[in-house]
Order: sequence, then C-alpha cells, then structure tokens
Amino acid sequence: MEMEMELLRSNLSRVRIPEPTNRIYKQECCISFHTPSSEGGLFVDMNTFLAFGKDYVGWNFEKTGNPVYLHIKQTKKPIPEDRPLKKPTLLAIGIDGGFDNQEPEYDETYSIVILPDYATFPFPSVALPEKVRLAVDAILIAEGAERKEQLASWTADKKQISEHALTLKQIDNGVVISPSGWKCAKCDKTENLWLNLTDGMILCGRKLWDGSGGNNHAIEHYNETHYPLAVKLGTITSDLEGADVFSYPEDESVTDPLLADHLAFFGIDFSSLQKTEMTTAEKELDQNTNFDWNRIQESGQEVEPVFGPGYTGLTNLGNSCYLAATMQVIFSTHSFCSRYYKNQSLKSAFINAPADPTVDLNMQLTKLAHGLLSGQYSVPAVQNDNVDSSSKTKQEGIRPRMFKAVIAASHPEFSTMRQQDALEFFLHLIDQVERVNASNPEADPARSFKFGIEERLQCPSGKVAYNKRNDYTLSLNIPLDKATNKKELEEFHKLKAQKEAEGKEISSDEIVRPRVPLSDCLNSFSHPEEVQGFYSTALKSRTTAIKTAGLTTFPDYLVLHMRKFVMEAGWVPKKLDVYIDVDDVIDISHMRSKGIQPGEELLPEDGGEEESTKLLPNEDIVSQLASMGFNHLHCQKAAINTSNAGVEEAMNWLLSHMDDPDIDAPIHKEAKNEVDPSKVATLVSFGFDEEIARKALKASGGDIEKATDWIFNPTADVSMADAATSSSAEATLSDGDGKYRLIGLVSHMGTSTQCGHYVAHIYKEGRWVIFNDDKVGVSKNPPKDMAYLYFYERIRS
Repeated sequence: MEMEMELLRSNLSRVRIPEPTNRIYKQECCISFHTPSSEGGLFVDMNTFLAFGKDYVGWNFEKTGNPVYLHIKQTKKPIPEDRPLKKPTLLAIGIDGGFDNQEPEYDETYSIVILPDYATFPFPSVALPEKVRLAVDAILIAEGAERKEQLASWTADKKQISEHALTLKQIDNGVVISPSGWKCAKCDKTENLWLNLTDGMILCGRKLWDGSGGNNHAIEHYNETHYPLAVKLGTITSDLEGADVFSYPEDESVTDPLLADHLAFFGIDFSSLQKTEMTTAEKELDQNTNFDWNRIQESGQEVEPVFGPGYTGLTNLGNSCYLAATMQVIFSTHSFCSRYYKNQSLKSAFINAPADPTVDLNMQLTKLAHGLLSGQYSVPAVQNDNVDSSSKTKQEGIRPRMFKAVIAASHPEFSTMRQQDALEFFLHLIDQVERVNASNPEADPARSFKFGIEERLQCPSGKVAYNKRNDYTLSLNIPLDKATNKKELEEFHKLKAQKEAEGKEISSDEIVRPRVPLSDCLNSFSHPEEVQGFYSTALKSRTTAIKTAGLTTFPDYLVLHMRKFVMEAGWVPKKLDVYIDVDDVIDISHMRSKGIQPGEELLPEDGGEEESTKLLPNEDIVSQLASMGFNHLHCQKAAINTSNAGVEEAMNWLLSHMDDPDIDAPIHKEAKNEVDPSKVATLVSFGFDEEIARKALKASGGDIEKATDWIFNPTADVSMADAATSSSAEATLSDGDGKYRLIGLVSHMGTSTQCGHYVAHIYKEGRWVIFNDDKVGVSKNPPKDMAYLYFYERIRS
C-alpha cells in the first residue's frame, strides 16, 4: 500500500484543484454514452476534468499521459411504490422544480485510481494527500458541466425587471378598476384581458396562430400610445410575483417590482383577488404537463418495441424532439452512417480531436452515430432490477447532451430549451458538417443532400437570363386548388356553416381536409410564375419577367419540405390542415433543367444603368407585409430575396430569416462595380460572413458558385476562370437518375413549428419504424400524408 501511495504522491503535479470557471464532466463519458451507473462506472480525469467510461479511460491515458482519476460508481436505489409525484413549477425535465419523470435514485461510491495499473484508493480517506482530498471535494460539490448547461438553457428565459417599471408615469384620469366583470373596451372579449398600467385601459390580447386568443386590441393601444406595461387580469393574487406582466417595448414577459403601487393607483387591492386565468408561462407549462409523451401512438394502438443496432431511442432533453427526429433520419442514410460509424472508430475520432473532445463536432457526431447504430444502448429499460413492464416500448436510450451543446454553439437559438423548426435545424446541421469537412470534400456526407437549381428568367423582349444556386432541400408550395376531394370539401364547409349557425361544434370525425397529390406540389416548383419589378437590360426598364426553375443535378437523398405555413385572410399566419398524397416511389426526371437552348438569346450583362444591377422591392408586397407589423427594412429585404414573387413567398422568407445577423443592415445602393445584394444575401444564408461574401463575389465576377469556391480556396484566381470552372464545381455534386424511394418522414404536431412535437418514421429492413424520442417500435400506420419533411433516397440502377 505504501508503494501505491508513493505513486500517488509522485503524480500530484498532474492533479488540479478545479476553479469555479472550470467545466467538470461527471455524468457522462465524452466519447460514449456511459454514465456512473454503467458497468465499470465513470473515471474523471483530475487534470482536465473530462469523464471516461471504463472502456475508454485507457485511450485518454495514452493520449494525455494523465494518470490520476476520480472513479464514480452508482448503484440504483429501490423506488418506493408510494413515491409521490411532484407538481412541476418550471417547464423543465430533471431539475429542481421541473417534471418528476420518475428517474431512479442512486447511491454513489468514490475512489482514486491511478493508471495504467489501476492502483485504487478509497475515498474519503485521511491517508490521501490534502491536494487530492481538496480536488475531489471540489469536483463532487461542483455542478456537472452537462447539468449546468441544461439548467442554463432552462433558466435563460427567466423574467427580468423591466427597464420601464421604475420610471412608469401613470395618468390620473379617475379610472377605478372593479375586482371582477372585466371586458375589453373595444370588443366583447371577457378572457385574455390586459390592464395597461399607464392609463387603466382594459383590452384583449393578441390573436394567436390558430385564430384563438384576443383581437390584438392591447397591442394596437400600445402602438397608438406607446404606454409600455400591461398586466394580465386574472393572474393577480396576493402573490404578486406570479402576476403576468408584459413589456411591449421589450417584447417579453417581465417583472415589475412596483406592481403593488401601480395597481393601487387604479384602486386595485391585490390581496383580495383570486386567480382566474393562467399566465402565459403556465399555459405553456400546462400544455407540456398534459402532453403524455408515452401515449403518442399510431391510431391509439400499442407499438411493438424494437431493439438492437439502428433502433436506439433519444431521450428528450426537454424540447429536443426536433433534434431527435432529424438525427434519427440523418443516421439512417448511407452517407452519414459510413462517415461517422462504419469508416470512423470512436478511438480515431478521439485521437484526432482537440484537447477538449466535448467541443469537437466530429467527435460528437461519431459518438452519436456509435450510440445510435451500435445497439449498445438499445435495451429495455430496467427498474428495480426488473424489465419495466409498465411501458413495453420504453428503452434506456441515450441523451444527446454533448452533441446538442456543440451543434448549438454556432446557433444561439438551438442552445435554448425552446422548441425549434426541424427544417432549420437540418439546414444548420448540414452547414456545420460541410464546414468541418471542407478540407476533404470527398468525405463530406452533406454532399449527398446537395443539388443544383437553375432559374430561367424571360423578359418581354424574348431574351433570357439564367441563375444557378445550390440547395439541400426542395421547398414546395401546396396548391390547394389541386385537391382531389373538392366535392367532399364543399359538403363539409356547408355542414360547418350550418352547425356554426346553430351554435354547435364540428366533431373531429366530421372534419374533412384537402388531399393534394405530391406530384402537384412538385409541379408547382417548376410552374412558370411572374416576377414583378424585374429590370430588363434589353428593354432598359423594369418589367414583368416569367420565371421557371429546374434541377441541374439529382442528389443521393432528396429532402422535400412542405410549406404548410401560409397567410390567411387578415394576413394572419396559419398552418395548413392538409393531407399530401405521396407515393413510395417518385420520378422527378421531368424536373431536370435543360439549360440554355438553341436559338435563345441571353440578356446583356450590362444594362448601361447603375440600377440595372439591383432588383428593387415591389412596394405592394412591402406595404402589405409592413401592415402586419413587420419592420419596413425587413419587408424590403424579403421582397428582394424572393424576386418579388409575392406576399406569401416574402412572408416565408421573412419568418425564416428574422434572426439573420445582417437583417438590420441597410440596403446599400450598389454601383456597377459593386456586388449584387441578393447574391450577398444568398451567400450569407449559406452561413458565410457578409464581408467575406462580398469579397468573394468581387473576386469571382459575381458568380455565386465561383464565390463559394473562392471562400474555401481564396488563393485560386477564380475571377479569371472560364466557364469550365462552374461545370467542374457542379460535377462535384452527386447526380443520377430521377427515381427516388421514400425512406423517412419527420412529422410535426402543433399549430406552429415553435411548439408541439416532432416524430420520425423510417423505412428499415422492409418495415416502417416509429422513432418517438426514446420510444422505438414497429409502425402500423406511418403518417405519410401528414409529414413536414420527406426524405427520399435515389434508386440506384
């Protein structure tokens, strides 16, 4: 024992006492999904504070030479059958105040281990050197990095004190608010009412996506008066901290430390009020509490569980179903499976990773791939040493915490616990994967989704222009006029109108939804459309051009995005309640672009006018968007970036680009020797910095593909390259026949992509399988007609 203790003393220089700023991993291996409760426990490197499972700690010793580790081993405690459920007070899972998801409790034991011979010392022990005891105490007391990041995500939305609360000026107009019987001053609404704390006006709240809520009278009052704060009536009780206070200038729920005084000004004694309405946060919490994740089944039937390689569930981290559904489909493709599982071992990824593998996307993608595809974690859940019989489809699954942290590092919105758009996440993932594989594009799995699009513009002169770009998804409009069940729809609308006149509601089994063939959605992509405000360099004036589009290449995997969010009467965004009739096999050969045809004459590149290089926004589109409350500059950019195609197209662009870093940058008037702002915006949408995009476009003569090549290889003189450069760049994209087979669906339930739930269905081994977070089972009725994203694989001859 004395020899081992001397060995420990000789390695004290490799032991660090962690500081408060250090990230300490002690809940999960950074290479695998092993935890302290896994066989062999977890080893925490006492120099880097990274954690490793028993099969991987030796790799870390080989790489770093760090010999001293804190070994943490957890043993499950029996769960009492009468354990009470805690009522959640925070929209969170697995943290204090969050949902009690019946996670088992553990006893923990600790020891100090020295590699390579695994000499072991029990902890606590007075025989250990003081530095070791202090280091271990600090590690055990500290909040684990994994848990700290999750807590930060949940509490990031904690209400702040309003900057307007302390300086609020109230108008003494004799208004006294009664304790009940409230009604909107401008309509008949008696719920969702807000009291303006400046003048005492009681007005209804905003109209929601689904048409519910108020009539926007409170926000309209703010727009007229700029009185900043309002409190939701029905949420005021003796516990003033629970009242729902909203700041219009700050556009968020806030805290008003002087709320008692502000209420007393209008004669309100808050101590006597009873709560009659939920706060905004409580409504969200209530929806999540009442959403029983374990009962989302197809047609209400039990799902036969599936276990083994490729059938591993992803535990929901809170609102991470958009990530889970997307990644399950991504790792069912040959390109991602080969790149991060078959052709790359965990050890090679770790050896090539930087000092901290938790921040390396390549390492974490490899870790996730091995976690999903190895089958190591796809086993039935165990409770109290017995297979959990209460939920036959429940499996242990894995928590993609480290992957979520690293993929979100370059996108602040994904680092929150809010629900996200699965399409936006897919595009962000592909962009990041392409970046990390830029030095070796042949190994880039993102290329399997990439394809070329060519747009043809013809002006009244008969001359044409061609624009080319690359994309990763084919975004499709849904032409409701092509519905195949128009007669049934007419009868349904008559029935609905009749029941509404009688004050009755339509039952769910009576609802008839439009059924639109996918073929019509695909045809709408290539269908000719008018482009208003197009500057013709042949006519030297602005005119209306006809635009058609086609694909220059067919990718290995074709992702179809259904545009289900449209504008209804009154310019209210709405999700289309529609079915898409899809075929398991489709042929898009007719969508291949033919390029410039014999006899066609190209529009002159130089129109002789400075403004010829710039598309002006259509003022009708801009004014209609602005009337909906959007920023005027943002509306102009939306019109320009959609070539003035229409209000709906501009609205879709605006909703998906609100968080662009340059959304508030001015639209500069471009001189002839400058670059086209729409092309800059295109490159920025690919994830490139605006200044780099401008420089690349100048160096490449305004060609987007050449500019992209220049960004990755700025030493190349692409401005002098000939047309062959564009052809060779296009040749790097995968291409083949236009026949595809459906292999995956990502479906969305809810009225907005920012709420609800995502589920994936994947065709594997001759059957459809549902992936609903950590539930994986045989799909009896895949919702092919309801998906948000469709994943097709090109059929290889």
